[in-house]
Amino acid sequence: MTTKRVMTVDDSKTMRDMVGFTLRSAGFTVIAAEDGRQALGLLAGNPVDVIITDLNMPVMDGVALIRALRADPRWRALPILMLTTESDASKKSEGRSAGATGWIVKPFSPDKLIDVVNRVCG
Repeated sequence: MTTKRVMTVDDSKTMRDMVGFTLRSAGFTVIAAEDGRQALGLLAGNPVDVIITDLNMPVMDGVALIRALRADPRWRALPILMLTTESDASKKSEGRSAGATGWIVKPFSPDKLIDVVNRVCG
């Protein structure tokens, strides 16, 4: 079985480190980006199996990133999970309408994060 590749997108280094550590310890390869624009640049040479993105980030937020990815045929079917402190229904709706696959609220449970990533990666 090949290792699944996950991109984490979060402006918080602490959050990138926590998510990265959790996923690496479960056997995933992790690529990290600080915002949506950096994520799009990294994706060009690093195809991934799933993206986990924060909602609120400078430069390009999570919803703008999802819209950009969904507009590109290469990434239309890519699972994208929102990982955010926002549990507001309107924010979830905005993320879903942009094309988010799922939603994980911070603080996350490491076991739940691994379970959700395994489920969306097939």
